Amino acid sequence: MRGVFDNMKRLSYLGVFLCCFSLALFSWVQTAYGSQPGSESELRLGPDKKSEMNLAGIPFKIVHEAYRETDDRENWELYLMSADGSNATNLTRTPAVDEMCPHASPDGTKVCFVADEITAKGKVRNIYYMGIDGTGRVKVADHAREPCWSPDGRTIAYLGEEYDRYTTRPYGTQGLFFYDIATARRERHPNKELQHVYNICWSPERKWFVSSAVGGLGLGHAIVAFEAQGNAMFDLTQYGIKGCRPDLSSDGRKITWGRTNWDLCVAEIDLILPVPRVADIRGIVRCGKGYYVYHTDFSPDGRYIAFSYGPDAGDCQVGGKAPGWNICVGDMTGKWVQITTDGNHNKEPDWVPIARSRP
Repeated sequence: MRGVFDNMKRLSYLGVFLCCFSLALFSWVQTAYGSQPGSESELRLGPDKKSEMNLAGIPFKIVHEAYRETDDRENWELYLMSADGSNATNLTRTPAVDEMCPHASPDGTKVCFVADEITAKGKVRNIYYMGIDGTGRVKVADHAREPCWSPDGRTIAYLGEEYDRYTTRPYGTQGLFFYDIATARRERHPNKELQHVYNICWSPERKWFVSSAVGGLGLGHAIVAFEAQGNAMFDLTQYGIKGCRPDLSSDGRKITWGRTNWDLCVAEIDLILPVPRVADIRGIVRCGKGYYVYHTDFSPDGRYIAFSYGPDAGDCQVGGKAPGWNICVGDMTGKWVQITTDGNHNKEPDWVPIARSRP
């Protein structure tokens, strides 16, 4: 009889252990996959009034692309503005060149971008950088796209083109390269098999890139983390991150991306571990039927995101026209406002970590 009771006791302990394990696993799954009942259903489907956010108190600027049509020209230009949309300044003013996809350097003194230029053989997409005031333009590479800065601002990483012929297809890439600002030397990433990645973002400890990947690397459509100086790659969709165009916060602890064309998300990310880990996924912006939200980007302090918003008839890719699209700013509570109003194909916002001049 004693043996029976001992067996029952062991079974009881096992049951308690399995129960606790199941609860712990359920809790982890909730955290990892962002199960927060009711939270996303409370997101508004359109912008709030500007007065709902203290935009004037945000000490950063935003650079973005816009398409202008006038009597004498029509082309893409880069604009710099305050976080509330005021004081917009055209940085490029180049009727014969289309400048797009800007990314500000970590110290806010420079901006890199793509430029579509006409040559004797047709249109070519190249990469440049210049001062944040639009002066001192320097070519980085021909037949290249999707540039971003190293955390120290000394290097520009960019993607090579899969084919020489011009295309606006974002994932038409082959190889990743590094351009040293001081020496103008170029070096190729050690993984020669990198293909069809785009929207690259360099982590602050310089160990990882986070990007979208489509139809290459044995993946379908995924968000991936791959080593900045190695061959390791991890598919982050295993943590529930599905969608495209990720961006990392400046401290490397958060990630934001577009889960679909209609909603944006944020999550915690750990890029210090040998294997990247993502948890606490939650929706932060959702738009109504007939509209898209896209190109989400963290502010330098991680408190805000900037993103594009407009009718779903627009083309959200670099070089694609998007009439009616504007730039918006949101905070981490799900509140967001529209800061441009002209609808002139305003896309690809990037925060500039410099304080505005004050009286």
